[in-house]
Amino acid sequence: MYRENEEHMSKNYTRTDAILIGAGIMSATLGSLLKELAPDWNIRVFEKLDSAGKESSNVWNNAGTGHAALCELNYTQEKSDGSIDMSKAIKVNEQFQVSQQFWSYLVNNKLIGYPSDFIMPLPHMSFVQGKQNVEFLRKRYQTMSNHPLFRDMEFSDDQEQLKKWIPLMMEDRDPNEPIAATKVDSGTDVNFGDLTSKMFDHLEYSDVEVNYRHSVEDIKQKSDGTWEVKVHDNENGKIEYHITDFVFIGGGGGSLHLLQKTGIPDSKHIGGFPVSGLFMVCNNQEVIDRHHAKVYGKAKVGAPPMSVPHLDTRFIDQKKSLLFGPFAGFSPKFLKTGSLLDLFTSVKSDNVFTMSAAGVKNASLTKYLIQQVISSKEKRMEDLREFIPDAKSDDWDLVTAGQRVQVIKDTENGGKGTLQFGTEVVHSSDGSVAALLGASPGASTAVQVMLEVIEKCFPEHLKDWEPKIKEMIPSYGLSLAENPELLKEIHKSTSQTLGLYENQQETVFS
Repeated sequence: MYRENEEHMSKNYTRTDAILIGAGIMSATLGSLLKELAPDWNIRVFEKLDSAGKESSNVWNNAGTGHAALCELNYTQEKSDGSIDMSKAIKVNEQFQVSQQFWSYLVNNKLIGYPSDFIMPLPHMSFVQGKQNVEFLRKRYQTMSNHPLFRDMEFSDDQEQLKKWIPLMMEDRDPNEPIAATKVDSGTDVNFGDLTSKMFDHLEYSDVEVNYRHSVEDIKQKSDGTWEVKVHDNENGKIEYHITDFVFIGGGGGSLHLLQKTGIPDSKHIGGFPVSGLFMVCNNQEVIDRHHAKVYGKAKVGAPPMSVPHLDTRFIDQKKSLLFGPFAGFSPKFLKTGSLLDLFTSVKSDNVFTMSAAGVKNASLTKYLIQQVISSKEKRMEDLREFIPDAKSDDWDLVTAGQRVQVIKDTENGGKGTLQFGTEVVHSSDGSVAALLGASPGASTAVQVMLEVIEKCFPEHLKDWEPKIKEMIPSYGLSLAENPELLKEIHKSTSQTLGLYENQQETVFS
């Protein structure tokens, strides 16, 4: 105790109610929620880059899909009895509806503006080839279209109809090839980078101190339960020390290293496996104009879910673009702006066996990544031609997207070293620190995930905060799937506020 008091006296501490690490969509969302629920709280944000939303949230570093399980085939599984398990699809869809409600609240209350900057209406489609896959998609459609959340889904295996839906993909295609697609017009394209920037502009206006070019170097809990956060000001080289009651680690791939520094029990026996992404970007405006949808296919055998191929219309800086991918790559970096030592320094005595077990278990993934890394442009063009049969190499350029770190942990079902695909929150037993790990559906479910952080970390405030939460998210505590009238009402109001009118894009971009 004497040593701690001596150290305390030698350091110049700054006191803060809550510290958020990383200026991405997760911290933006949690900060915006907390500012509405506890406007008098003093909140600080630390980000090592020079502005918000530059890493995983950046428009070029993610697919921009408003993940609502409308087109992603990996959210529905065919069970051994042949039926379709859509439990994950329902969960993801409801979570995205929560995000749209909160974004609508921010727009309606003029806390952020111009929703067309960050969200646009865009049909979501699933596309399959081969007789067996066509039958799977038909069965999936029959199951999902009977559910209130997916009633608008359409199905077709008729090539004439598909020519109307996806003309670019149908040109020069074998008329005898068994193909099918589903289509939902209420899908979206989301620029999470722009949304993140808008939220941080609002937070700074609301007296949240956002510190760019600041790297968090250490996090340790003091004897009184508060947290000491050591921060390096990269501009002037100074070291700062902050004391806070609550720390949220939302640093994308960098979160694992910071979580390990906390030493909390839940940070043990967890590892991370980095996967990088590449996209083909079309440079021919005539080709771009002939496609208007996000079209998801099926992942190849051995490929991780984040590598499901998709051909996407994107709206970037108010310009229509066309991307295909992602192609997986490997880099030991945990962030696009990270270090080549990230993977190696994440291996600790408590997770070395977990990491080793994951390596043995995922030999097929390793083989897949090696094949992807050594792929030539022409090999990638072959994959693209499964979607666009007459695609020309000169019309497409390769761009590097973001890094994602998949969580590796010991689980009851999967055993030691199980690779987790998804978004996961780790928190201390006292709720004083929480970290966000993992990847897709990530940003799309940010509001629901951050509400869960609030529930787990601030249970003593929930009773007082609940009325405000329900004002921001009318469906809070309810299942939209079980309340079709509320679903209809919310879908109408959020679509109106966010400008998601049918065929709106034809007006904006014609």
